[in-house]
Amino acid sequence: MSSTLNAFIKRIGHTFGDASLLELALTHRSYGGQNNERLEFLGDSIVNFLIAEALFLRFPQAREGQLSRLRARLVKGQTLAELGREFNLGENLRLGSGEMKSGGHRRESILADAVEAVIGAIYLDAGMAVVREHVLRWYASRLEALNLQDTQKDPKTRLQEFLQSRQAALPRYEVTSVEGEAHSQTFSVDCHVEMIDTNTTGVGSSRRHAEQQAAEFALQLLEPARGARS
Repeated sequence: MSSTLNAFIKRIGHTFGDASLLELALTHRSYGGQNNERLEFLGDSIVNFLIAEALFLRFPQAREGQLSRLRARLVKGQTLAELGREFNLGENLRLGSGEMKSGGHRRESILADAVEAVIGAIYLDAGMAVVREHVLRWYASRLEALNLQDTQKDPKTRLQEFLQSRQAALPRYEVTSVEGEAHSQTFSVDCHVEMIDTNTTGVGSSRRHAEQQAAEFALQLLEPARGARS
């Protein structure tokens, strides 16, 4: 077993009784043969359940919508990929040569899927009690940092709902530039709102992130009108 794989096992905190499950969880479909997609499917369901359970117990007064928004934040690809980077998971992925050359071991979607596959593998290897213990430990600092003030709707939704309440035209988003290599791109997006004299621009690692930032800037410019709403 390589030193990087040993370090990864220490970081996730689980020694597999069946080492083939870990190997499969770290095998991307580009590698050929059996891959981690089935384990990813299983792990996705498990992490959604465990985070939902943790939030249900942590916030007994929270409404369903608040819990759903908090869960979405914690199980989205970006957060899962952050966990993967903390584990140095990318160094241990088995990728096809094309994915290796294009930087697939750093790609957010590949890292996120592999984290879910590892969760599925731990469940099959040791059962629900053990995988719950690991997942809650991985997420401990993120869960601790949450509060119900974090459950407001995302900027794009808030902007759309405000404009609809004023019977105004909905915002239009336009990608103005995409820079960088395929595995590390930066998107610039303009947000066009008829109630504002100028466009707002957002920049992010994905089109969605850039749109959300542009929408947030538009909301800031609309603040006087929002405050004056009866």
